Amino acid sequence: MGAKKSILIYCSDTQNSIEVANTLRDKFEKEGYCVETDFAGDEREDSDLLDGTLSDRLKLIVCVGGDGTFLGAVHHFNFPDVPFLGVNTGHLGFFQEFMPDQLDLLIDNYKRKKYTLQDMQTVRAIVEHDGIKEEFTGLNEIVVKCEENYSVHLNISIGDKFIEKFSGDGILIATPAGSTAYNYSLGGSLVDPRLKLLQVTPIAPMNTTAYRSLTSPLLLPPDLGLGIVPDNGGSKGRIAIAYDSFSRTFDKLDSINVKLSDVEVRLLRFETYDFWAKVKSKFI
Repeated sequence: MGAKKSILIYCSDTQNSIEVANTLRDKFEKEGYCVETDFAGDEREDSDLLDGTLSDRLKLIVCVGGDGTFLGAVHHFNFPDVPFLGVNTGHLGFFQEFMPDQLDLLIDNYKRKKYTLQDMQTVRAIVEHDGIKEEFTGLNEIVVKCEENYSVHLNISIGDKFIEKFSGDGILIATPAGSTAYNYSLGGSLVDPRLKLLQVTPIAPMNTTAYRSLTSPLLLPPDLGLGIVPDNGGSKGRIAIAYDSFSRTFDKLDSINVKLSDVEVRLLRFETYDFWAKVKSKFI
């Protein structure tokens, strides 16, 4: 039961997820693995694995739940180098590769090392306000919008070149991993995660004689970022910056710069995994 076999099971607090997590823990332990279980929202302090940082002996994080649980784990552990593996007890479960009736198959494939590691890009927003800078990182997306139900006016640049003054509900900047999430519901394109790019998708853009906004998504190469300067005089309400399922609001912002981050999230993928087969099974 060496340190190299340590596994953390992170699960949602639903009864079904807890039962699946306990069953999976028992199965791993029977195979000689050292396993610890953490529940989303649990703030226990008695474990050296569950303090928001990860010890060197942890080799795998198994997320039991839906995509929200997976994203919560990624943020809770601050985008660790430890690979993730998912068991779906939620709804769509796009990040989750296995179903609860496939636990034996999961363990067998892991023991036999029949897997590869998929590195997924993240997106980072650098926000300047009140003379300070803050950074927010998302695996799926960064969203800029008004906190209240007002339109937002944003001066948009790509690289150093001004492109447009956007008016509408907001804009979303998605990674390839996030292309299947909120981005897709807005009419954005599905992007193979092997590509490195950002997708900028407008949210309810205005295109009238008074306001002229781009109405279709834009694709940016990895070396270009998106510059945003809010029109604080023309917009009403506070600006909200959402990153995955988290958000911050600001009374006034000087600028927002969004670009691909050097931080990557590693997913453990087994030999049978295929992105486009997943797309077909979830969306078609």
